[in-house]
Amino acid sequence: MKLQRMNRRALALGALAVTGALALTACGSDDTGTGTGGDASATAQAGNIDCGDAKGQLQASGSSAQKNAIDAWVKQYTAACKDVQINYNPTGSGAGITAFTQGQTAFAGSDSALKPEEVEASKKVCTDGQGIDLPMVGGPIAVGFNVPGVDTLALDAPTLAKIFDNKITNWNDPAIAKLNSGTDLPDLKIQAFHRSDESGTTDNFTKYLKAAAPKDWKYEPGKSWEAEGGQSAQGSSGVAQQVKQTSGAISYFELSYASDGIKTVDIKTEATQPVKATIDNATAAIGAAKVVGTGKDLALELDYTPSAEGAYPIVLVTYEIVCDKGNKADTLPATKSFLNYMASEEGQGQLAEAGYAPMPQEIITKVRETVSSLS
Repeated sequence: MKLQRMNRRALALGALAVTGALALTACGSDDTGTGTGGDASATAQAGNIDCGDAKGQLQASGSSAQKNAIDAWVKQYTAACKDVQINYNPTGSGAGITAFTQGQTAFAGSDSALKPEEVEASKKVCTDGQGIDLPMVGGPIAVGFNVPGVDTLALDAPTLAKIFDNKITNWNDPAIAKLNSGTDLPDLKIQAFHRSDESGTTDNFTKYLKAAAPKDWKYEPGKSWEAEGGQSAQGSSGVAQQVKQTSGAISYFELSYASDGIKTVDIKTEATQPVKATIDNATAAIGAAKVVGTGKDLALELDYTPSAEGAYPIVLVTYEIVCDKGNKADTLPATKSFLNYMASEEGQGQLAEAGYAPMPQEIITKVRETVSSLS
């Protein structure tokens, strides 16, 4: 096991040198936040962390997609910086941004970049500044399913759109059968689950449906679920749990939540073969992301309709939302120190073991420069 961990870490660090190497996991959970912690191993690995003048409690909330990454980062960081306690509450992207713009947290995690009205609201708490987007984690949004007797399932965007819009309601529907020749599909009702809370995962999943199946998905993308029908659950962990325990279930969540035997859909694109939900395949798609933010804002534009072989189309990036200027004086040292660690080679190197992939070198370099300039 020790050798496997070393190999995984070596691969993660190697990925940092590749521009376009990107991927992830979304948003909103009813899990509680993380605290301090660390062991001898963590202390050894965290030897290069610069604590600076960081001390006290750091409150943050938002995306549940990055919760497992945050947990790993907090463990390493607090092992080195023992005067800091970090409490991250994965309440969902929407709730996280609201808490940030109300001055309740030092930073927020969001799987969607700030909207203009959210930037405007942030100016009330960012003295002489505003909230900005710092891309820190990336990865695939998996579509998990629980169909007894079916281990491999391929679906395309139009079929997914009809399933989540309650237009296809049974697993042996001809549209599903056509995409899965030779598979014995049961006569079983589809139980489609979506997020009940505002979620960046929902935003990115519906952006994919709108971009790849515009004739079949009539709703505007957004953090809130707009389609009728289906069932809902709170947070990524909530919908993943429903898939695990409900026969006939299907839902969407970050890949890191597809554990404990949850199977994931292979997505049919314009490529010759359906694409599996893996970090490497998401990297192939997100590698084409472009920075569209202005000034210090590093918001990215993603490609939801890739045609390259092995490019997984349903992806997201989690941003840390922070003030470019006007951060609270009592939390600024800890905020800069922790964000700097997250963006560092050591911090990004922790992502593979947590089920994520590092940001592209070109992007993470800009993130580091921006973090150092926060005031």
